Amino acid sequence: MKVMKFGGTSVGKPQRMQEVAKLITADSEPKIVVLSAVSGTTNSLVEIGNLLASGDRSTAKQKIDALEAQYQQFVSELATTETALSAAKDILKEHFEFLNIILKISYSEALSKDILAQGELLSTKLFSVYLNQKGINHMLLPALDFMSIDNNNEPQVPQIKTKIQAILQQNASTPLFITQGFICRNAKGEVDNLKRGGSDYSASLIAAAINASVCEIWTDISGMHNNDPRVVNKTIPIEQLSFDEAAELAYFGAKILHPASIWPAQQYNIPVKLLNTMEPQAKGTLISEQAASQGVKAVAAKDGITAVKIKSSRMLLAYGFLRKVFEIFEKHRTSIDMITTSEVAVSVTIDDNSALPQIIKELEVLGTVEIEKDQTIISVVGNELAKSNETLQKLFTSVQTVPVTMVSYGGSPHNVSLLVPSSFKQQTLQLLNSGLFGL
Repeated sequence: MKVMKFGGTSVGKPQRMQEVAKLITADSEPKIVVLSAVSGTTNSLVEIGNLLASGDRSTAKQKIDALEAQYQQFVSELATTETALSAAKDILKEHFEFLNIILKISYSEALSKDILAQGELLSTKLFSVYLNQKGINHMLLPALDFMSIDNNNEPQVPQIKTKIQAILQQNASTPLFITQGFICRNAKGEVDNLKRGGSDYSASLIAAAINASVCEIWTDISGMHNNDPRVVNKTIPIEQLSFDEAAELAYFGAKILHPASIWPAQQYNIPVKLLNTMEPQAKGTLISEQAASQGVKAVAAKDGITAVKIKSSRMLLAYGFLRKVFEIFEKHRTSIDMITTSEVAVSVTIDDNSALPQIIKELEVLGTVEIEKDQTIISVVGNELAKSNETLQKLFTSVQTVPVTMVSYGGSPHNVSLLVPSSFKQQTLQLLNSGLFGL
């Protein structure tokens, strides 16, 4: 059994949903199909939630009505029989009645999760109507029946595995299951979501839970590229990556995949394929245990970085100094991306400034603190990259004209990261594209 996940743009129009139906019935292998919300829906639902949180029920009502009008148009194009259209309109009535009811009750954080869940519930139910219209044998598999997270918002893999396998065994003759990405239940049994990685994370968790033959992630891009095609003039697709390489690229800015979504597949050695709904014949990218070759594969950029430098003469030979520094970041639940140390200073980078004022205040007890905002991490990723002197020479020669403020090298054999001012991001990516790939 395989898992196929389709993102918001892949189901964003009735015609796209029809193409997805063709893709999932192209072979006879049993499969679980994971769908995101129709593109734009989640943003609208977030906006509705924010308006309710601020007490602006009038504008929230306008947004709900506008969203409903979009979906009425959507189903009028998707459903071409009276039976299908009636079923689709009943689904819209159910979910938009819910959104209108919440206008009259007190807003809460738990309610906001219910609001967000409507997107995936709508897309899967409407897709199911279309499959019924086409006479395609399938079953809706509610994610809220098996997908769960614990008190730390981490997925409960053993429980997910037990629940989903029981459902599949009870419906062993069903060749196709449709389920929601992103949504789950929390430790209290309330509707919640996976946050990091969203629907990709759902697909990877499901693939791990059922020991899938493959986990296919279908988007509007033909796999991972060697550089950011939105910034760099010439890029090339990558045919194969190891899990480690893909995780490094995802963590350090490759937008096509969230780093969290690699972990479950890697733990259970489930190959992941990144494919393009608009160009299904394209090879895409295969992510598996094996790397295709040694050397540089791709460059990724992560924006919104802040560098924090702590200087202290007391650091010299001071036992436990670094521990005290890291404890401050841990206390404020702020993760560190890069770190460099010297005899009298330690520099780290963070991508979350929400607790920065408190962090600075506590770090100033240890020494002088300097802050540099608007930085970008540029990561060069490849299999055993750190062992390739030729690649390293090309890398550092390429960026001679760039004011690099930090270098992280040796922490991973697959990654060399540079910190540069964000204003130099495009120049750095272009120089590396030319110096490392000859493009």
